Amino acid sequence: MKQIWIDIDNTICTQEVDYSKAVPFPERIEKYNALYDLGHNITYWTARGMTSGIDWRELTEKQLKEWGVKYHFLKMGKPAYDLLICDKTENPNC
Repeated sequence: MKQIWIDIDNTICTQEVDYSKAVPFPERIEKYNALYDLGHNITYWTARGMTSGIDWRELTEKQLKEWGVKYHFLKMGKPAYDLLICDKTENPNC
């Protein structure tokens, strides 16, 4: 079983200034749900609210439920960065 951490905005949905207007990417959600179904531990990790200080947890949980996203944990507080360099990252467009 792998520990898989997945970003939200621009990974499983469009990235919007107003998060309530985000549109899901169903094909990506299906791909990550399949990993959940295989028994992997799925954590969604988002930087929503990190620069504004607004707590977006309730809206984010609602969206994940509406979009049919399967996961074990939702972590808020991901750093807001422009580039992540890591040997274990994957481009969601692949």
